[in-house]
Amino acid sequence: MHPARPETTPGPVSRHSWQAALARGLRDPAELLAALGLTAAECGLGEAVMARDGAAAFPLRVPLGFVARMRPGDPLDPLLLQVLPSPAEGQSVPGFGADPVGDLASARSPGLLQKYAGRALLITTGACAIHCRYCFRRDYPYAEHSAAASHLESSLQVIAADTSLEEVILSGGDPLVLGEKRLEDLLLSIDKLTHVKRIRLHSRVPVVLPERVDSRLLTLLGSLRSQVVVVIHANHSQEIDGDVSQALRALAAVTGPLLNQAVLLRGINDSSRVLVALSRALFGAGVLPYYLHQLDPVAGTAHFAVPDSTAVALLAEVLAQLPGYLVPKLVRETAGKPAKTPLGSFGTT
Repeated sequence: MHPARPETTPGPVSRHSWQAALARGLRDPAELLAALGLTAAECGLGEAVMARDGAAAFPLRVPLGFVARMRPGDPLDPLLLQVLPSPAEGQSVPGFGADPVGDLASARSPGLLQKYAGRALLITTGACAIHCRYCFRRDYPYAEHSAAASHLESSLQVIAADTSLEEVILSGGDPLVLGEKRLEDLLLSIDKLTHVKRIRLHSRVPVVLPERVDSRLLTLLGSLRSQVVVVIHANHSQEIDGDVSQALRALAAVTGPLLNQAVLLRGINDSSRVLVALSRALFGAGVLPYYLHQLDPVAGTAHFAVPDSTAVALLAEVLAQLPGYLVPKLVRETAGKPAKTPLGSFGTT
């Protein structure tokens, strides 16, 4: 059963189609800096980083709505630092590799991963609305190991045959960039499997592209037999503006309370002040803080890493300022472990 809906709910963000908003996103570092009144020199970037290369393995991509939340003229803006390529990405650091959380070893079929009891994860697409520079799947081989059209049927057959699977997680990439018909077909195919009690959507889209939360999506999610769990991804309170809050509240009115997963990132949210503000902004938009992840050590992201001792101390400071329900669990995902690992005495609060 879905939670009872209030008599009046916030409407979806629908000024423009989400596909048009997605297409208008920036893909050129020079255009992004120009939009913010910044130069490459101010951001410490050389020609190699600034060169636009659409064929690059992990090129820049950022929606204009997300750019609008950045502070013009600030090379250290926390939203800009999440998406702007950095020379540090080219550094080779021991312990940082291509598959930091053991995705490929957990595959039951192409794009269907199972690491934990009772739930499995579908890599629905390699596409995202935004390219976050710390992405732990930035080197993932989506062509061979995703539940694309050629592999989806075999993955659904595995799920159908395994009645121990009570929850199916849609991830990616980002499942909410799938075309309308493809997403609907996928959700309905899973929903008809009666042993599946919950369908979980892991998506950054409601935060970076709130236009996607339109009436068609809300109607689809509200029509499902399975309980829908939406886990969003925001790292900084600056990401949550009025449009995002409206979209999140519209989602929560259909699915029930939303959850947030953040990543602890050096220079972006590694202060108790920023983490407290994030939890408050999330809760104000109808979202509960869920996890604060230690960085997954994928190659090219070591400059974002925060030491465990610092992370634990930060959560202690957050706990002293907020009620427990607003304090996320500080965790690390480790390949081969049966669950995420809490860090420090505050990881299980």
